[in-house]
Amino acid sequence: MNSEKKMSRIKALYIALAVLVAAGVWLFVDLTSDNGSPRKVERTITDIPIEYIHESSLTDRGLMLVEEGSDTSLDLTLEGTRWLISHLDRSDIRVTVDLSNVDSAGVQTVSYLLSYTDRRFSNNAVIRTNASIYNATVNISELYSRTVEVRCELVGNVAEGYSAGQVELSHTELDIEGQAEDIDSVAYAKVVFDIGDDAVETVTQDLAIRYYDEHGNELSSAGIHPEVDTIQATLPVFVTKELQLRMDFIDAPGAREGNLSYEIRPSTITVSGDASILKDVDSITLDSFRLEDLVNSGISTYSYPITVPEGCQNLSGVTRATLQISFKDLTFADVTTDRFRYENLPDGKSVEILTEEINIRVYGTAADVAAIDGSDLTVVADLSDYGSALGTYTVPAVVETSSGSDVGVSGTYEVQITIREPDDQDTAVPEETPAD
Repeated sequence: MNSEKKMSRIKALYIALAVLVAAGVWLFVDLTSDNGSPRKVERTITDIPIEYIHESSLTDRGLMLVEEGSDTSLDLTLEGTRWLISHLDRSDIRVTVDLSNVDSAGVQTVSYLLSYTDRRFSNNAVIRTNASIYNATVNISELYSRTVEVRCELVGNVAEGYSAGQVELSHTELDIEGQAEDIDSVAYAKVVFDIGDDAVETVTQDLAIRYYDEHGNELSSAGIHPEVDTIQATLPVFVTKELQLRMDFIDAPGAREGNLSYEIRPSTITVSGDASILKDVDSITLDSFRLEDLVNSGISTYSYPITVPEGCQNLSGVTRATLQISFKDLTFADVTTDRFRYENLPDGKSVEILTEEINIRVYGTAADVAAIDGSDLTVVADLSDYGSALGTYTVPAVVETSSGSDVGVSGTYEVQITIREPDDQDTAVPEETPAD
């Protein structure tokens, strides 16, 4: 039983080998000629598109290629190995006609160039057998040109409360070229500009060009070659708005916007401008104002120019605004402190603060100023500019507050110090010596 199965498997193997050998012999005979070289086969590929290049050179000579009467495709019979020919596709073939040497009008023949986009078909691997067909027929005509008016048909509307300006076209006249019979009947060109319903901002579109005769009948654009393919149209949409005048107040300790009493005159102005510019604009900021400066200046009236957004018009005619400003509750007080500290001690030096007390002028609301005493203020001397100095100096100082009261400090302050090399008794002096 086992020997029979074994014989069956051997027979099946022999049959498979016989089929494989037969297929190989058939393939060899099919792919080779009588002399043993690869067998060549032919294949005709139809409707291969012709690509015309350097048409601009015709325009330079006052000529143009006319599609009617010119070859747009051709058929080719190609020869090569069965393997290559079977893989050759129309998209692999490129037929180009160079018009750069055409210098006269009329129907004529021009040679074409055959090439392949796949390198497998190059280097004579595939050859053309209908070799007598080397030329393409082209119809060349004199090129005529005219300049025609461009009109615009406006469709749609702007929203209530908005107004529109005049339509602006990238071309109000258009140069067209073509055969005399195609362009002589063109009286004008027209674009249709649809701005939609209730436009609330400036609209810009690139529009297709249509051609019309003198009776208003639309013409076919075939054979008409304009200088541009589209015309850009812009419709400015304007809006009138009342804008609030405001200041950018910059707070400081003891000087807060919440403690201000101020008035801007006028408080508003009316402007008109492009809706896209004024879309999110509700106010005009006149200037920045440091409230700390108001404490020290004592001035209560200021004048500022009114600058409207670029491209907009000030319909109110008022060009300057007046700011009347003061604090609702501002109190000054002189507070004496004996708390001193220094920073940025020079390396290898010791420092003694000679000033024992100093009067500090503070300001803020009456409640905040009343809550301040000398223990809440510390005078800090900065020694960063005295790294190489020895001796006694008067140096600038700043005042720090440690209470929760919102007060500011008015004026400038100085303290007297002595800088020396440390002696044996001073070796334990720390870098920063706060005074209690």
